[in-house]
Amino acid sequence: MPTLFITGANRGIGFEFVKQYAHMSWNIIACFRNHKSAKELVKLSEHYPNITLHQLDVSDEKQIHSLTSKFSGKPIDVLIHNAGVDGATCEELGSLTQKNLQDVFMVNTVSPVLITQALLSNLLIGTYKTIAGLTSILSSIDDNHSGGRLGYRTSKAALNQTIKTLASDLSELKIKALAIHPGWVKTSMGGNDAKITPEVSIKGMIRLINDYRLDNSGSFLTYEGKQLPW
Repeated sequence: MPTLFITGANRGIGFEFVKQYAHMSWNIIACFRNHKSAKELVKLSEHYPNITLHQLDVSDEKQIHSLTSKFSGKPIDVLIHNAGVDGATCEELGSLTQKNLQDVFMVNTVSPVLITQALLSNLLIGTYKTIAGLTSILSSIDDNHSGGRLGYRTSKAALNQTIKTLASDLSELKIKALAIHPGWVKTSMGGNDAKITPEVSIKGMIRLINDYRLDNSGSFLTYEGKQLPW
């Protein structure tokens, strides 16, 4: 069966990805930052032998580099960059610090680049050869009419540019890349007022990812497959 590698798998959208792919009998490498926040993920893995747990702090460069040797020779079909932070500490002028902004960019933008780099050889020997970056409509420059959420917006806009660049740079290797807006999802980050459930969002995104073609590489889409403005 194909293999999924996903970051931020211990809760919310990431956890639902693991559940649905596990039910589809995919092999899953589910990454989480610490055991304290991964109790439900550990419990899920006890029922699905196709789930492999891997502790990974995506802000730790040494841990990211170690992925290359840890998973040497292991085909990865789909790489999902799901781990992210909401940038609540740096939303507007007057509350910004260099460190807080750097922390947001490290998780939301830098780590997907470094993880892709570390696992490139694994993607090359996979079948699907697909990279998905979980982004947001808030990252759209064209759609930004309200401002706010400065750290989150800019870090996710930079992730979009990363995805677009990877799509171009890796096209000759037949590796595809897409940026996906999961919708406003009922998670701890999305809140109770969110419009859709994780089940609906992830079902749509899995369909997108698994059917994604090389000639569409570099797209910015909603979970329903609608094109979004950059």
